Amino acid sequence: MQIIDIEAVQHRIDSFKDQDVYVHLEMTTGAYASHYDSSKHPAANFISNALIRFSTGTIAGTGVYRVGLKMEKGWLYAEGLNMWDEKDSDRLILAGHDAQGKLVVALQLSREPFGGGNQDA
Repeated sequence: MQIIDIEAVQHRIDSFKDQDVYVHLEMTTGAYASHYDSSKHPAANFISNALIRFSTGTIAGTGVYRVGLKMEKGWLYAEGLNMWDEKDSDRLILAGHDAQGKLVVALQLSREPFGGGNQDA
């Protein structure tokens, strides 16, 4: 993964506009965050292979980025992104890693479902 190139990522976002696309979105502060520091509240979310269509998609920020996708009946939003996979031309893969290199947030778009398990589960 590479540091986000905002123009290249915006171009990739635009390539998915007004199409049915699969989304993978996850965020975690770490399942054991409170074990190491009792002041930290562990939190997480996860959605994978949800089919969406967005009319507007934007990346914004400096160094740490946010992406908003405007759908017909709502928004999808991810913040804290700092890396992307520029080599995967069929999908958009964005991630946010903390100072220790641990994944904190991920946003991925694809025209095909994401693998890694039973899609009907």
